[in-house]
Amino acid sequence: MDLLDKKHLLAPGPVPVPPRALLAMAKPVMHHRLPEFSAILEKIREDLRYLFQTKGDVLFFASSGTGAMEACVANLFSPGEKVIVVRGGKFGERWGELAETYGLEPVYIDVTWGEAVSPETVAQTLEENPDAKGVLIQAHETSTGVKHPVAEIAALTREKDVLLVVDAISALGVYPLPFDELGIDAMVAGSQKSLALPPGLSFVALSEKAWARAEAGKSPRYYFDFRREKKALAKQTTAFTPAVSLLYGLSEVLSRIREVGLETLFAHYARLSGACRAGVKALGLELFAKEPCEALTIVRVPEGVDGARLMKLMREKYRVTMAGGQAKLKGKVVRIAHLGYQGPLDVITALATLEMALNELGHSVELGAGVAAAQKYFLKEAQK
Repeated sequence: MDLLDKKHLLAPGPVPVPPRALLAMAKPVMHHRLPEFSAILEKIREDLRYLFQTKGDVLFFASSGTGAMEACVANLFSPGEKVIVVRGGKFGERWGELAETYGLEPVYIDVTWGEAVSPETVAQTLEENPDAKGVLIQAHETSTGVKHPVAEIAALTREKDVLLVVDAISALGVYPLPFDELGIDAMVAGSQKSLALPPGLSFVALSEKAWARAEAGKSPRYYFDFRREKKALAKQTTAFTPAVSLLYGLSEVLSRIREVGLETLFAHYARLSGACRAGVKALGLELFAKEPCEALTIVRVPEGVDGARLMKLMREKYRVTMAGGQAKLKGKVVRIAHLGYQGPLDVITALATLEMALNELGHSVELGAGVAAAQKYFLKEAQK
């Protein structure tokens, strides 16, 4: 190991992976049709129900989160059907691209990047499009750091013949999204966010209303066929070869989540994001999201600073990898993630790095001001 090359990964996926999970994934690979592997799957099924807060099964696939998004479009809707798509960032755009790919008719609600959609706008769009079969939305729009009002929108769709499909890839396990209680119809997640695993697993929870649609859907599907996976899970197996080593790690992570409890996990992310926002404000910098989520903090790059140079300097000189902006935000923001195997000192590291790099690029901020504000936040929270 090169002791002079210590790196810090603070991007919103992939994320730092805890040693427990890394050790679990290093175990010898087992054949996936053995009874011993079925026992692992059965435990994972129970723990996923706990995480999603649902009584139903949670399906999983060997893919990134986008695979689960595509699976929802392919299984739950048929060509020519109308769906309402909330488009307020790069991943809202992805819902629309998938809908168009499968021959659906998307009705777009375009939201200014950095702002959350209003429930009133969704309600009006539903009223204007009574034939719409679904509402597709992000819980956290990871490209902008915005949290959309999923609970309020679920209240609009629960009693209608409309499916609410939620991308919770960066939100599951970060703040409360009780699937059954809210009446969400389909919710997707990925392994490389709050689950603190490498990329390669995606997840989908489905309501009874969504299962009825999946049975009747006319879009083509093969690997991402919900019906096929449901039958396989009932036999304590998977339809196709699963990502065995990743599932070892998943089992370990889910066990840890049950040990600490969801409320503790939610409070952890609230503390990290709250401290980071306090530090950013203390530096006189501007937060990008008006309704910020807990998964990451997005900071506007100050006027006169080259955003690309800033990211490169932090990554190459200070060995701290954050994420830059996507699409229209390229070079304009820094995305500091709080996901995965992180704690308070990772926030301190991020803020200290940002302070030094900005000063080096000619934008004067008081060294230690952001760090001190975050420290005070953590100390205050510890006294509660």
